[in-house]
Amino acid sequence: MIFTGNLSLDFLNEWSENTMVSHLGIRFTEIGEDYLAATMPVTDKTKQPLGLLHGGANVALAETLGGVAATLTVDREKQYCVGLEINANHLKPVREGSVKGIATPIHLGRSTQVWEIRIYTASEQLSCISRITMAIMTK
Repeated sequence: MIFTGNLSLDFLNEWSENTMVSHLGIRFTEIGEDYLAATMPVTDKTKQPLGLLHGGANVALAETLGGVAATLTVDREKQYCVGLEINANHLKPVREGSVKGIATPIHLGRSTQVWEIRIYTASEQLSCISRITMAIMTK
């Protein structure tokens, strides 16, 4: 497993309370051997004026997953992670239901990490693909 420490979904969801993460309804749902997953509802809070899931909401989900996943791989007493760059390709519009994001590592270095986040519709169609580069900082 690439993640460090005693982790639970309850911890991750409680850690996110009273932040943009909870405001958007993002909930962590799975911690795997080499991935982290979360869902986000498609509601008025996450839609743009045309009634589609806002691209910025996709990016917020992707950055949440990539940032938290990166943070879970380091010694949190000595290090923390910050985003350097993120991109997203929006492939399929989503009008209702929820989306699920899955973050997997591409590169886990000493000073940087790169994560890929795939976001799927409720019917498991790929709707967005994102990549984030994280800097590993010393406290």
